Formats: sequence, structure tokens, C-alpha cells
Amino acid sequence: MKRKIAVLCPSEIAWRRFMPALQAGGLFEFAGVGVALPSEWRLEGGTAPAQDEVAALAKRERRKAEAFIDKYGGQIYPSYQTVVEAADVDAVYIPLPPALHAGWGKAALENGKHAFIEKPMATTLADARELVETARGRNLVLHENYMFLYHRQLREIEQFVASGGIGTCMLYRVTFGFPLRAGNDFRYNRALGGGALLDCGGYTLCLARRLLGETARVVAASNRMSDGDCVDMHGSGTLENDKGVVAQVAFGMDNEYRCDLEAWGSLGSLKVRRILTAPPDFNPEMEITTGGKTVTSLLPADDAFGNSLGHFLECMEDSASREKRYEEVSQQAKILDDFQRHAIGSAGT
Repeated sequence: MKRKIAVLCPSEIAWRRFMPALQAGGLFEFAGVGVALPSEWRLEGGTAPAQDEVAALAKRERRKAEAFIDKYGGQIYPSYQTVVEAADVDAVYIPLPPALHAGWGKAALENGKHAFIEKPMATTLADARELVETARGRNLVLHENYMFLYHRQLREIEQFVASGGIGTCMLYRVTFGFPLRAGNDFRYNRALGGGALLDCGGYTLCLARRLLGETARVVAASNRMSDGDCVDMHGSGTLENDKGVVAQVAFGMDNEYRCDLEAWGSLGSLKVRRILTAPPDFNPEMEITTGGKTVTSLLPADDAFGNSLGHFLECMEDSASREKRYEEVSQQAKILDDFQRHAIGSAGT
């Protein structure tokens, strides 16, 4: 019998990426989607939306939820709490703004649900560690959805570099940024966990950590705030490992779109675009330059979101995979925290 998974909120990414991947993969049964009570919009220590906003918010969320049910079946849960408490739900997908991830992730885990959480898993290292310990103590999966990790192109790039295709590789560059978004986007709201580092920056650090391995560490960082110090808008930094391999990262909001990986070796270099966000029907291209000549190699299309769901299921069924995932999400949270510390230190000098 298939495991049942529910969506906590009818968000844009849930509609655009999660539900198509869920349907195409057929690994889970869709249980339904939750709509928030007004009190569930309140951040810890904050306030609920103004009364004149509540009806409009509720109506809009209900309308989005109905679209999910009309297309994919399942039921509408009348609150987020009813989702995490549902007796027939095995797992919960949490696509909320980042500041709400830890609270609802913990609620799902404490109610015996495996948690599939959009990146970043939490906005602080303390919250991330609490989530890991809660999941480990209940033998449940805690999965942070940096879905690019599960795209075939990444494995093929790693294999090509390891084979010596560009000689000895000592430098990677990862760049991710995107144009101006709507003014009400959570990325511009500090209270909701907005800012470039927790969004596009997290991607670059996650890939850098993957490429450098377990000894990856931040050695320099810079993070620049918007006018009025609302949220950080762009940043850059350097990581290295015990072998001396370096990864430079740069990220930002309100920029020209970039999503690039470069690798520079003793015999040549490579460049791949759409390394972090390739849609399922897209064939990435790897540009390889050696001896002054550039050739283009077509990489396979793949459904990274669907593969991420597949890994989530694997972790549900295999304790070793589950334990490895705890370590991976812990390392990602530590890298983000280290970057923030280095950036604050740099700003103070």
C-alpha cells in the first residue's frame, strides 16, 4: 500500500513543482491539502493579519486548495494542525515561508509524520538541530528539499571531473541569482525568513559543500543588506576543503538570472547553466574547454523534484539512509550558520 502524503499549504511551488512530480512518480498517495486558520498565519511572537485581511486571505487560500483537489483528488483540511494530526497521513510536505518551517516541521514530527520541508529547513542552527533531534528520537525522516542534488546532471559532472576530464580541479564557482520579484514575495520580508542567503545563497552553499566534501568549511563571506536593512540582497564567499580545493559562491536577488557552475582544472574547464533549477524536460549542456577548444556535451533531462521524493521514500524505508540524511541536513545548517558568522565578522572589521 502506498504511503499517504499531505500538503500543508496550497503554495505556488506545491502547485507548480510538487504536485506534478507526485503524480508522475506514483510513489505516494495524495491525501489532501491544508488551509490555514487565521491564528496559524501568526509568526511566533508576532501578530495575526489585520481583521480586514483575514477574509480575503482565507478566501484566496481556499480557492487555491480547491484547485488542488479538483485536479488531484484528496481532501481539504480545515487547518494546518488537522494536517499534522491526521491519523491516515504518513508524511507532510511543508512549502511555507522559511520562518514557519521549523515550527510546523516539529509539529509534524511530534505527531508521527515524516517531514518533507522546502529549503531552508530552518532559519537558525538551533532550530535545525532541534528538528534533527526530534526526527531522530522518533525514527522519522527529516528531508530538506534541495532538489538539484538528485538531478542526474550533477552525478555526470562529478564523474567527468573525477575522471580527469579537465585535469586536476582546484576551483569551483557557483553563481545563483534572479530578477526582481513581486513586492509581497516572502523573500523581501525578514519576519518570514526572507533574504538572499536563506534563499539563493543556500543553494550555492549546498552545492559547494557537495563538491568539496565533508571537510568543506567557510573561510570568507560577505552579505549585503538592502536599503533600510530589511533583508540581505546579495552575497559572496569562499569555501575550501582539507585538500585545498576552493569553491567561490555568489548569489543575489534583483539581478540578471544566473544559475551557473564552473570548474577550473589544470587541463581545462567546464561550465554548466541551470545547475540548480533544471525543469524535468530540460537537457542541460556542459561546455568543456581544453586546449583552447570548446565542445558542448548534452546532459540528460531528469525530474529532480521527483527524484527528491524518491529519496524521501527511500529514507522512510531504510534506517541507514535516514541517518545519513540527518547528517546532511545538519551539515547544511552548520554551513549556513558559519557563513552568517563570517559575514557579520567581515562587516565589523
